[in-house]
Amino acid sequence: MLPGVRKVRAVPGREDAVLCSVTDLRPVLSLRTVVAPFLALSFEVPRPKSLSSGEHFPRIVDSIAQAKQLNRADPLRTFRIEAAGSDSPVFRRLADQLAAATGLVPVTTDGDCVIRFRRSVEGTGWDVLVRLTKRPLSTRTWRSQGHPAAVNATIAAAMVRLTEPAATDRVANPMCGSGTLLIERLLAGPAAAAVGVDVDPAALDACAGNLASAGLTDRVRLCRGDITDAGWEEGGPFDVLLADPPWGDKTGRHETNEALHESLLRRASEVGTDNARMVVLTHEIAIMQRCLRRARDLWEIHAETRVFAKGHHPRIYLLGRKP
Repeated sequence: MLPGVRKVRAVPGREDAVLCSVTDLRPVLSLRTVVAPFLALSFEVPRPKSLSSGEHFPRIVDSIAQAKQLNRADPLRTFRIEAAGSDSPVFRRLADQLAAATGLVPVTTDGDCVIRFRRSVEGTGWDVLVRLTKRPLSTRTWRSQGHPAAVNATIAAAMVRLTEPAATDRVANPMCGSGTLLIERLLAGPAAAAVGVDVDPAALDACAGNLASAGLTDRVRLCRGDITDAGWEEGGPFDVLLADPPWGDKTGRHETNEALHESLLRRASEVGTDNARMVVLTHEIAIMQRCLRRARDLWEIHAETRVFAKGHHPRIYLLGRKP
């Protein structure tokens, strides 16, 4: 996705970021599994006050200019500083300087351009990170209908990628909610069939609205019902199953989630092909592990990946059906 990328490396102390060097910034706008891209600058200075000097300040302004250039179609108009003590006199002066130099208006919430100041993770100085996109890449244009438990779209895209999408796939999305997994799968490539099922009519309405926004209405069959109900499996058996069962915070209840996860594994096995792949995102790690042990004759774990989502640390399980 990033031609000429090099020096890809982990960020010390961070599990949710990588550093890399690229020759062209434009392709970052097309990344699907990255929440947000930042241009990272490092300065060997003892304190943020030094960043306002003529030696360092122009580099920050130049980075903001690059972000403005990337967003010409939808221009940046405001900026927000993210830093410990962002309301201190030092950062207020920096904000005034940046406003004068860039023409952007400083704000305290949201902000088209996010400028993050933090102590260097690789040295003794300070890092400045300038977000290159007006909104996080996880903010999809097709999301016209919200849902309190909607999965982050970048995580959904990563789940889809783990299935190695093929045009011959017959895809099912039990507990489809507002349709994030279905939409990301179909945007990744065509499928022979796609079915979404949910017991909540409001969730199905939201799913239908988002499918319409994405131009995918005619490519998905939506069914109202519990995953244990008969009927929705018509069009199967399914090669790929994608699921994001309730975590018990915004939807569902922790007390019933073990039975729900067990039903999901059993029902998915019933409607899947002999070589079905299933990807499950869950925050109920202990429950999922117990259910997988009991379902060891049905599914085997091919991969397990920890991710970050809205303050939680759920895991993605890539499972393969045992014939």
